[in-house]
Amino acid sequence: MNGELRQDSNTKQLIFDCFALVEHLSTAFTLEPGDVVATGTPGGVGVAMKPPQLAAVGRRRARSRSTGLGALENPVVDRAGAS
Repeated sequence: MNGELRQDSNTKQLIFDCFALVEHLSTAFTLEPGDVVATGTPGGVGVAMKPPQLAAVGRRRARSRSTGLGALENPVVDRAGAS
């Protein structure tokens, strides 16, 4: 948040590798192109910090980056949409 690194991980850190996840999930339903598989979050999540450090208006931007895909950056806004 605002340039502070909170989480840094990769798929090698998953308990089950990507191939095992796809194999298991495809026994229950058909995976389609574009489907997203949520695998959880690595360490560093703000709610688990002491004290918790949640995203809040004033912490201007949250940025996520994925090697090979690029980055996504979003402003932190209040519920009404004002920054």
